[in-house]
Amino acid sequence: MTPSWTRRGVLHAAGGAALALGTAGPAAAAPQTPAATAPRAAADDFAALRAVWRDLVLGTGFSPTAEPFATRLRELGTEAAAHLAAMAPAAGSLWPDLPLADPEPDKDTESYGYSARLVDSYTRLRTMAEAHVRAGTGLTGDAALATGILTGLDHLHDLAYNAAQPPYGNWWSWQIGAPQRLLDLCVLMYDRIRADRLAAYCAAVDHFVPDSAVASYTGTSTGANRVDLCRVLALRGVVGQDPAKTALARDALSPVFPYVTTGDGLYTDGSFVQHTYVPYTGSYGAVMLGGIGLLLALLAGSPWAVTDPARQIVLDAVEHAWAPFIHNGLVMDGVSGRGISRGVMLSDPRGIQQDDHTRGHGILASVVLLAEGASGAERTRWRGLVKGWMRRAYYSPVLEDRTLSLASLAWLAGVENDAAVPAAAHPSGHRLFASMDRAVHRRPTWTASVSMASRRITHYETGNTENLRGWHTGSGMLYWWGDDYANGQYSDAFWATVDPYRLPGTTTSAKRLADAAGGDWGASRPAADWVGGATDGTVAGVGQHLKGLGSTLEARKSWFFVGDTVVCLGAGITCTDGTAVESVIDNRNLGAAGVHPLTVDGVTAPAALPWSAPLTGARWAHLGGFGGYVLGGTTGVRALREQRTGRWSDINKTCATTPLTRRWLTLFADHGTDPVNASYAYQMLPGADAARTAARSADASWMQMLANTGQAQGVRVPSAGFTAANFFAAGTAGALTASAPCAVLVRERGDGTAVVCVADPARQAASLTVTWNRPVAAVVSRPATVTSAVTGGSLRLAFGSLTGAAGATQKTVVRLG
Repeated sequence: MTPSWTRRGVLHAAGGAALALGTAGPAAAAPQTPAATAPRAAADDFAALRAVWRDLVLGTGFSPTAEPFATRLRELGTEAAAHLAAMAPAAGSLWPDLPLADPEPDKDTESYGYSARLVDSYTRLRTMAEAHVRAGTGLTGDAALATGILTGLDHLHDLAYNAAQPPYGNWWSWQIGAPQRLLDLCVLMYDRIRADRLAAYCAAVDHFVPDSAVASYTGTSTGANRVDLCRVLALRGVVGQDPAKTALARDALSPVFPYVTTGDGLYTDGSFVQHTYVPYTGSYGAVMLGGIGLLLALLAGSPWAVTDPARQIVLDAVEHAWAPFIHNGLVMDGVSGRGISRGVMLSDPRGIQQDDHTRGHGILASVVLLAEGASGAERTRWRGLVKGWMRRAYYSPVLEDRTLSLASLAWLAGVENDAAVPAAAHPSGHRLFASMDRAVHRRPTWTASVSMASRRITHYETGNTENLRGWHTGSGMLYWWGDDYANGQYSDAFWATVDPYRLPGTTTSAKRLADAAGGDWGASRPAADWVGGATDGTVAGVGQHLKGLGSTLEARKSWFFVGDTVVCLGAGITCTDGTAVESVIDNRNLGAAGVHPLTVDGVTAPAALPWSAPLTGARWAHLGGFGGYVLGGTTGVRALREQRTGRWSDINKTCATTPLTRRWLTLFADHGTDPVNASYAYQMLPGADAARTAARSADASWMQMLANTGQAQGVRVPSAGFTAANFFAAGTAGALTASAPCAVLVRERGDGTAVVCVADPARQAASLTVTWNRPVAAVVSRPATVTSAVTGGSLRLAFGSLTGAAGATQKTVVRLG
């Protein structure tokens, strides 16, 4: 049986509304009703939909006198009262600090533009409306507040958002930001808005968001943006009692569901891309997930229920695409695009910082909502995942997140307080997202992720004067978090204070770059194809042909994820910029006052600030509270302890200018000026203590280096049965030989079998032969891409064209000889 939201199940009671969940049969697989033949709808259909939306917006099932809701409701009332007191309708604004009259109608003249101020004006009115209709705000039902809201709605309509006004500035403000908030207001204040004014507001929405906005799945009408547009159309239909609009919204949602092979949307490997070239699971992807959940919930049980069977693709993506990027409640910055630069926004009167945790908490709430329209088994699993993430959210407790709406808070509190829901454990394994140049590796006590760039995926995204210095985030940035430590690493003013030329894991030229270098919206893509790797789902070999942004820098980089270790190799590091080149082993944010002792070969380094020193001949280093580094294969290693001050406005002009100071510890390999074929090799051991780090450094047999050149990089870890090589050209590395560029990984298992993983990250192999010089008795299974397999004293696998495999790993299982 499939639980579903039902408009008939909405029960209204004094002081609020409670949403009852009904149980219906499996969703029909019949095609959607075309908008042109939308069913006739009675007024009570729309009244019921308004009631459902009201409950989705406000949340249900919580007491306004219980914490944390009571405090949040009082804060809401205080904020609304301040907005009402400051409201001063004038010729060019509703609030003096939010001028709306743009002197240049074709564009915003400031980074924080006039069209954005229109959205903020509607946001303030929406805050006031919530305070008016919610219990416990101190302004519930307040007549003066209601008058202010209605006055504000009329003023914004007459001044800016009306059917005669041409749009200016950012298209999003007119088609998504403003109308979403306006229509929410229309639902919340429906009984107080005169019919003629309601019609005028609907006409304004029709003007800025005509049906043609969803006529084709192109441009700004794809992925998350398309879902947002559908939300506008659906609510416009509900508010204006227009069945054709509501049906159009439902039908226009269908192009979002299928997998894509290029551009925006979900890929079969779990990747999510927006703006054509930007990995965006954590930002636009979160918007899409939440928007679909809201629309499915709104329309369930109505004449416009979403019955497209392809919606299951999005439901599957909860575990396939979103869950891999959630760690202890946060969503990884490597899939949040320019959103990483949105610290404290100027538009937030509370001055609350946004970060990887607040973005992650929103996704958790969306998963809970979406679960109500999923199968019983999915609902059970997803609620368990959410509870597990919440229980492990040590750094930023979810139910204390003041960026969450009260509705989201209620959904999440419902999971936390449900004794029947077991908390899912932290998973282990490896996921490689070849379609967006990302990899995620999980161990029982830590998680790591790599961000890369290629012709397909941008170095970084800037736009709207946001993320101005994210230049090197795609240059092999290696993020990592512990199970119960280091979870605030990228949350605590990281992006505002980090040296943007020394992001952890990257190899960069010190050549100075201008803010927003490379161009907006993902324009900065390197002419590199070999980016990706191979994995069996437990261990992995990942690699990158690196070409620097605005630089002559080239390098080959590899990460081998095996056991408790990330083996990091770099080779062919060459540059003619006339500047220094560095490979950053790690760059740890120590917080505002952190000390964290650094031990090098058993000797504690000075804790003074600033401090810099070469670690000539160092074999290992350990940073207290974080982990260890085996440095034996790297020359020119230096350590730097410093204090850095920055502002969110330095990297995002829509953010606050308050200075922030954090302490940093950086380990890096200095390759000198204009290096030719420089290299590095080190091991990273997250969470290891000094003794284990020293022991690993002394254990020369733990790992064998097979190759570390510009043509191939590979390692063998006998204790793990692990052999892997990234071939950037045809060649041999240890027992592995490849006839063309590819990634190869072999894991010998304890049952006498081995899995042989092969991938074509460059997507250029018309044919490929891989040889493993190890006796093999038989092939147990092989993919269709293997055209022949020869066993005996060695294994020889011949592949047909892999150009259409989208970089996916091809797994062959063999029985060892």
